[in-house]
Amino acid sequence: MAKLVTNAKFNPDNVLLSDALTGDIPEEKGELILKKVVDDSLVTKLGKYEQMNSLRKTFGYFAEGPGAYWVNEGEKIQTSKPKWLTMTMEAHKLGVIIPVSKEFLNYTLPDFFEEKKKDIAEAFQAKFDQCVLFGADDSPFPKGISVFERAESSGNIITKSDNTYMDINDLMALVEDGDHEPQALATTRGFNKFLRGSLDGNGLPIFNGPRDGATAETLGMPIAYGNKQAWDKEKALAMTGDFDNLIYGIPQGMEYAISQDATLTTIVGEDGAPINLYERDMLALRATMYVAFLTVQDDAFAALKPAGEPVGSEV
Repeated sequence: MAKLVTNAKFNPDNVLLSDALTGDIPEEKGELILKKVVDDSLVTKLGKYEQMNSLRKTFGYFAEGPGAYWVNEGEKIQTSKPKWLTMTMEAHKLGVIIPVSKEFLNYTLPDFFEEKKKDIAEAFQAKFDQCVLFGADDSPFPKGISVFERAESSGNIITKSDNTYMDINDLMALVEDGDHEPQALATTRGFNKFLRGSLDGNGLPIFNGPRDGATAETLGMPIAYGNKQAWDKEKALAMTGDFDNLIYGIPQGMEYAISQDATLTTIVGEDGAPINLYERDMLALRATMYVAFLTVQDDAFAALKPAGEPVGSEV
């Protein structure tokens, strides 16, 4: 009589998508998707990663140290309390729905997510960057904590002039006025046209383009390029700051669900009506992950806003 095995390990390589319509994205593929999100995200390039073992994390922040005082012999030394702030970073669910053909039901789980990892990663990355850098009406995070909103609330906003060299210099100075170190210039590749044509006071170019594996830089700062789909060109052309004051966390892996009969109300077909999966013999992937972020000090960031009309779609 054959022995009944009750503790066989789940192997996604042997499971078709049609037999596993919900669950966790296979660990290896989930890690690859997260890696692509992290590699391509402007937030993760610039910010500080904070390990999270739950959806909420509270930690202390040393905002201001105790003061010292001059004293005469025999006098009591005055005392002052350091300023210690408590911050809570809370993760929120980020989701994406991607319609696909029904033929994908015949894929194994790893093959399916290998095929769709680029679409999933790009959707997550763009939405996360947009929210952290500029804020969004649909953002679940507190209002006013995005990088641009911090710069705006502290008055660290400069309007683009005809002198890009002075614009960047003044942006750096605003951050330095708060006793912070500007660490990078965050922008899109469309801003390179301003950098290439700008010279310093000695007539030397201020832009060193990426070559031989080196990072592009200007005025001694590395340039970090973001996805133009996530960048709000009407608010800012570029931003700089002490990005140690930008903290993010990703507390857990990704989950997914497949539907074959939903109606996608946010996507319309050629007839202008919402996509009905059953009618079109399609299915839809819903992938979700949790992300968290917070910014610490208002005056640690500065932004360069466009002059007059917003810059064209190339920026």
